[in-house]
Amino acid sequence: PHNYTWSDYFQREVDDNGEVVAIAPLQGFVSESLVQLRQTVGQGVLTKAVMDLIVPMLDKGADKGARRCAPTEGEQSLKNPLLEILEATRGKTEEEVGYLGGNAATLLVKVDQNAIAGKNLSRTVIKGADFANAILHNVNLAEANLADSVFTQTFGTVYSVAFSPNGKTLAVGDALGDIRFWHLADGKQILICKGHNYSVRSVIFSCDGQTLASGSNDYTVKLWDIRTGQCLKTLQGHDNSVNSVDFSPNSQILASGSEDHTVKLWDIHTGQCLKILQGHDNSVNSVNFSCDGQTLASGSEDYTVKLWDIHTGKCLNTLQGHTNSVKSVDFSYDNQILASGSEDHTLKLWDIYTGQCLKTLQGHTNWVSSITFSYDNQILASGSEDHTLKLWDIYTGQCLKTLQGHTNWINSVTFSPNGQTLASGSEDHTLKLWDIHAGQCLKTLQGHTHWINSVAFSPNGQTLASGSEDHIVKLWDIHTGQCLKTFRGHTSWVRTVAFSPNSQILASGSGDYTIKLWDIHTGNCLNTLRSHTKSIDSIAFSPNGQILASGGRDYTIKLWDIHTGNCLNTLQEHIDQVRTVAFSPNGQTLASSSIDETLKLWNVQTGKCLQTFQGHTKSIHSVTFSPDGKTLASGSDDHTIRLWNTGNGKCQKILRGHTNVIRTVAFSPDGKMLASGSRDGTIKFWDIQTGECLKTLRSPRPYEGMKITGVKGVTEAEKASLKALGSVD
Repeated sequence: PHNYTWSDYFQREVDDNGEVVAIAPLQGFVSESLVQLRQTVGQGVLTKAVMDLIVPMLDKGADKGARRCAPTEGEQSLKNPLLEILEATRGKTEEEVGYLGGNAATLLVKVDQNAIAGKNLSRTVIKGADFANAILHNVNLAEANLADSVFTQTFGTVYSVAFSPNGKTLAVGDALGDIRFWHLADGKQILICKGHNYSVRSVIFSCDGQTLASGSNDYTVKLWDIRTGQCLKTLQGHDNSVNSVDFSPNSQILASGSEDHTVKLWDIHTGQCLKILQGHDNSVNSVNFSCDGQTLASGSEDYTVKLWDIHTGKCLNTLQGHTNSVKSVDFSYDNQILASGSEDHTLKLWDIYTGQCLKTLQGHTNWVSSITFSYDNQILASGSEDHTLKLWDIYTGQCLKTLQGHTNWINSVTFSPNGQTLASGSEDHTLKLWDIHAGQCLKTLQGHTHWINSVAFSPNGQTLASGSEDHIVKLWDIHTGQCLKTFRGHTSWVRTVAFSPNSQILASGSGDYTIKLWDIHTGNCLNTLRSHTKSIDSIAFSPNGQILASGGRDYTIKLWDIHTGNCLNTLQEHIDQVRTVAFSPNGQTLASSSIDETLKLWNVQTGKCLQTFQGHTKSIHSVTFSPDGKTLASGSDDHTIRLWNTGNGKCQKILRGHTNVIRTVAFSPDGKMLASGSRDGTIKFWDIQTGECLKTLRSPRPYEGMKITGVKGVTEAEKASLKALGSVD
């Protein structure tokens, strides 16, 4: 009898003349009974080692099979047996099929992402399939059993991760403002908490595991019931982004650190602010309670760590030694040592009683963004913007292991309660789980979105500028796609960018309260404009390029002289954050939109408010003039666009069709059409005269049109993610 190797299962044997003398057993799979296949290929999910062996052979067969020798009459192509196996599971029970259908589906999409696109797989059993990178456009999975299957997730940049006290659940806060919960035993996403308007910078479980606290760039702290996903309380009081939250050991008090330079202590039952700890000269990046609950540590952009008495609110000590911002602080579980990670690329270990620096740990080549002690106080883990994690011996200061696998900055690290697993969240939109003893990545949960705050074309159309959460402005050649220049200097997110009319100057507004003017040829910063007291969300050049307008979260609009950098006027009538500013075509009028649900028109010369437009029922994020200056368009959180007559202030039309927040609106050059972009993932084109939607554009999502009516083995949270990526119920 012939002894087949793995390779034999996926290739035909030929003689010296190229004639087929044997057909590999895989070709006969379609004639095997499900019972037989269940025993051989359906016992469990195929291991990574087996997949790594099989897939290249399948891929080789798919690429070269036709050239190697033509199919004989009636012979199926290499992929068809797998597809027929998949279809043969229709109407069967999970007990009959096991993991056979899932393994067949995984092999199909590993070789070709589109292998099952458009196929009717209703009522099939596809248990344990890996669809994380598959394109499943228009697949019919109605009433299919998808138990244990893995799909692409919708989270963006991962800013924060936390294990539940029992180690069974992992919470993830992302750049989309969502908090997601995973059951670690089976990898199922079990809950999504939605409520924050901007990125979730920090998450932490209460000690009993029943409540989760989150801090966000929307300036709020929220408390969540993790059984229901309901928001129990919203704690308001910070004047800027909340970077860090931590429960006291008895879970009665919550601490929050903010970019408003303060730390706040909250009563979690009443939601009242108990104390405000003031003393830092810059943003507070991290807060952490000591294990006895008596002391709070805070790390700041002012290069220092402070220790606070939580009863009196007094600063007990200021630890100095870092030469750049302190990004993370963590107490050891025996209350003897405090660790800090910094933008100076180092970690420091401090004696919390004397304030002396015991050790400086060096090895990272970029900012240390997150640190955490193991529960036995033996190991300190650190995540860095050099894309690596490091495990350190606390007593010797030596680096025990370097964990590599992320392709971008690491924002958050945390140990599982049993100390065996480390979780890391990254700007590469992945969450990784690591075996700390082997140093191997156990699992990767991958997202599908990105987060750039602002883009702008130069007036000559040759260059594109982008501003991002990495504090950086980039200049791109639109023809080659190459990055021409990188502008560094902001110390917080770049929220808005704009070119001068002559394309010589680029302006950028940031969460660091400043506007920078850049020479696009040299890359030099020409001027830094300072006067706003909070983040800047919008900037616009006047048509003649002499004046720059800026709208800020301090409720004000400022007009700047481009040449001197002087503030010419401050416009103050909005009662909440200003989201957008736009000049009229003649440069004599400025329009502004705000979270206060109003639009205002201003006389640029006098600074007087000419008109206030009311009608939107939620925040207005975008405003623009028509080319003739007679019409103003506004896009709002109420999911509508309004067209206004600038002469009499009346609303002419309400355009409805978007299903989420509208972030941007723009007129066509002839003023006959309006384009709108929304968080529902679509761009819509509108006829200005009729108000009709002419066209809707949506970039195809991985699961566009995939039917999931009545699917089994999928949680409600997973269904929500699938729908966000294009599935239909």
